[in-house]
Amino acid sequence: MTRRAFRAEILRVPEDPARAGPAAVRHETDGLLVVEDGRVLACGSHDALARQFAEVPVEAFPGGLIVPGFVDAHVHYPQTDRIASHGEQLLHWLARHIFPAETAFGDRAHAGETAAFFLDELLRNGTTSALVFATVHAESVDALFEAALARNMRITSGKVLMDLGPEDLRDTPETGRAESEALIARWAGKGRLGYAVTPRFALTSSDDQLAEAGRLLAEHPEVLLHTHLSENWGEIGDVARRFPEAADYLGVYERFGLVGPRSVFAHCVHLEAEALERMAAAGAGIAFCPTSNLFLGSGLFDLDRATRHGVKVGIGTDVGAGTSFSILATLGEAYKIGQLRGSALDPFRALHLATAGGAKVMGIGDKVGGLLPGQEADFVVLDAAATPLLARRTKGASLFDRLFALQVLGDDRAVRFTYVAGERAHARD
Repeated sequence: MTRRAFRAEILRVPEDPARAGPAAVRHETDGLLVVEDGRVLACGSHDALARQFAEVPVEAFPGGLIVPGFVDAHVHYPQTDRIASHGEQLLHWLARHIFPAETAFGDRAHAGETAAFFLDELLRNGTTSALVFATVHAESVDALFEAALARNMRITSGKVLMDLGPEDLRDTPETGRAESEALIARWAGKGRLGYAVTPRFALTSSDDQLAEAGRLLAEHPEVLLHTHLSENWGEIGDVARRFPEAADYLGVYERFGLVGPRSVFAHCVHLEAEALERMAAAGAGIAFCPTSNLFLGSGLFDLDRATRHGVKVGIGTDVGAGTSFSILATLGEAYKIGQLRGSALDPFRALHLATAGGAKVMGIGDKVGGLLPGQEADFVVLDAAATPLLARRTKGASLFDRLFALQVLGDDRAVRFTYVAGERAHARD
């Protein structure tokens, strides 16, 4: 039994303030986080806990703010090297930039080197859990999981299913299922890893393959469903032409048994209210990807409407259409999208979406996201004086204003330390 304690200002938002109100915010100006064997033993004020844990060694972070590790609910590791690729909207951008890059991931060495860089970049930005797209190659999943296991990160991923993809990025319904089954057997539940059945999106899989995906999901209650939904008007039009019998884009996935409490749909920019109601009833979640939606010109996600309909929402960087690995920077863009839609995203709610909210979308809300007793001790130490501008803006500011400044002006420089299961995994300096 190994116990350690960490002393700093502590902030966590385990419940959504939009539903739970101000009581959702748990803040200690002088807090103590006690970790035993990688899990949270206690978290609260230093004065309340210091005597009980007087014999536990304490690491202090003067001027630091401890928050739960960030959860990225949608990101593509094979697109790391195509971030900031100029031009085009979704379907043309995929054909021009992404599909050619993904062909290289059948090479295990290339996949391994990229996976290592990608995961280190996540840690540098304070992200400790993520739902990750790989490629159609089983080797791409093996490489990611091997690197994640070495870093003890909570990563969920899966082989992309796309039998209607480009010629050099195709599988078949039979090989897609067989390779997915083998990967589930090899990796699911190993360390802190999880598996996701991953049809790229409706247009890149045949009806037979979408049916196989539904069967995989039904036969493996431990796995997620991870795909894209209603991202771009061109994509939506093509889906409607291919599936004229479907009520809408969500209806395509419903037909194949792919909409349920373990389903995570990236984007959902253009969903109608009736589809959101069906998502909420099914318990499915949305990964809101603001920088990607802006970069590709896809549209402005309506967070307030999704919330009113009771749909779970997390935050996704969606690299490489997304323009930053930083969840802080991504939250800043989420705020701007809200402004264009007539609402102002509260910084406490933003932190919830990036931590406990994303964890709930991924089905790991009992494990991470709130620094609650029994949860895994993934956390970040933020520095509100990381840059001269941040230091000037936040000097003497309220918690609300400091958090909002970090959301708008922060990036990887504001992440002083990242801890995974109570062990330091990144140090800025």
